[in-house]
Parts: sequence; structure tokens; C-alpha cells
Amino acid sequence: MRAALVALLLLAAACATPRQAPVQLTATLVSPTDITLRWAGRDPDASGQVIEFATEPGGPYTILGFLPPEQTTYTHPDLIPRTPFYYRVRPYYGQASTPVDVALGGGPYAKPESGWSQPRTIPGGPKGARPVRSEGAAPSDLTATVTQADGVAFRWTDRTADEEGFLLEDRPSGRPDFRVVAALDPDVNAFGLITLPEESRASYRVRAFRYEPPSNIVHQTTKG
Repeated sequence: MRAALVALLLLAAACATPRQAPVQLTATLVSPTDITLRWAGRDPDASGQVIEFATEPGGPYTILGFLPPEQTTYTHPDLIPRTPFYYRVRPYYGQASTPVDVALGGGPYAKPESGWSQPRTIPGGPKGARPVRSEGAAPSDLTATVTQADGVAFRWTDRTADEEGFLLEDRPSGRPDFRVVAALDPDVNAFGLITLPEESRASYRVRAFRYEPPSNIVHQTTKG
């Protein structure tokens, strides 16, 4: 009996998908106040990656940007001279909603509710119960309402129970890819965006996400 159980465990291990190699990050001082980061070991299942920096080895860390999963280099420019900088990269996972298209025009506009642009949780909506990385976990029922010449109010249904936040992403007309334009707290299901001129026509989507463990931490000290 025990031998059969061991054999089954060995078979399961042999059939399991190999773990993705951890991201390996390097940092190079390319000028007295510019640091270029490079990394390898991308997980093809990641939705994207976050690059973060700190000026102390233990943090706190600040997000520099949400990057597409295929990006493997980033330059942090014009830094404070003679200062240590620490960096790490974290992949994140999660599914995006179905996009909605928005075209800003000349009005008239319906009067928005008070606080329409603030990230908030609308009470009484359904509570999400799915893990972020499960089937069918993408936010649903995304709506976009133009509230002023450069303002759009978004609402959606939260379908996840363990998200670390939501990302609002857009793809302005003529651009090939979506980019992150706002990072929001868990349980938020309404938010208003003040758009840029290039976003007068754009597609939007929202993504519930979770971080995975970070890469190794790298360090450089600027000169000057």
C-alpha cells in the first residue's frame, strides 16, 4: 500500500508543470544619475510586472511602473546624486474584463453623482468569491459614463475574493496595446478618470490582480 502511494506521488511529480525560474534582476549605473535595470526569467502566464525601488534595503518600496510581460529592461533616470537605490521586479496575475469603448465629445453631460471620481466600493453589489487566477475571475459588467469633456466614470462587478487590487487599463485609438492608467485598492468597483487629450477615443478594461513573490533585490549608488 505504502509503495503504491509513493509510486503515485512520484508519477504526479514527474507530470507536474515545471516551476518557472525566478526572475533574475541586474542594475547598471549607466551615467552618474541614471540606472538601467535588466532581468530574465519571465513567466509567460504573467499578466504583467511591477518594478519598484527604495532607498533603504528593507524598503519601503515605491512602484515605478506596471510593465508589459515581455519587457525586460527599464531605465530610472535623473536620480538624486550620491544616493543608494534598491530595486526589485514582481510579476502579477489576473484576468481583464471585456473592454468598453469611450468617445469623448462636446456634451451635454448627465450630472455626475457626488464623489464620482473617487475610488470607492458601491454598497449592495455582489461580493466576489473566486480566486484571482481561477476560471471566470475577470471583473464583469464594466460600464463607462462620460461625465464631462475629459471625465469618464467606470463601474464593474467584482468577482474575486483575494485580489490585491484592481488595475484600470486603456488603449488610446491608434495604439496597439493596453497600458495601466490607475491602480486601485481591493474591493473597489467604481472610479472616475480624468483623461489626457490622446484619450479622447480609447478602449478601457479593468483587471483584478495578485502579486507573486519579487525577484532578487539589486543595488546601485548614484554619483555626482
